[in-house]
Amino acid sequence: METAASLMLIAGASFTLLAAVGLLRFKDLFARMHAATKPATLGLILILGGTALVMPQTGAVAKLVLVILLQFITAPVAAHLIGRAAFRAGAELKPGTNLDEPSRQVRGRH
Repeated sequence: METAASLMLIAGASFTLLAAVGLLRFKDLFARMHAATKPATLGLILILGGTALVMPQTGAVAKLVLVILLQFITAPVAAHLIGRAAFRAGAELKPGTNLDEPSRQVRGRH
């Protein structure tokens, strides 16, 4: 059980590190939001899941599962709403973006 928990903790830390690198490397707001929510959410879920595997108390595990569920529900929804608001406010897309999906317009092809 401890081996599985350790692997989950390492994988979760790796995903969280990838999210941080993505925040630094990606060029526009929308790509950064993707990096901030998807791998960070998966990383947190893996870290909390690994922690729950080694916790002996049922109450503590229930709290960790509740945190996992709330994170899984709220982070992607919040990122979607922020992205939608940013798009409507006219946030710039990076120059290589060819398809403007929300307005269904094809931008200049390279």
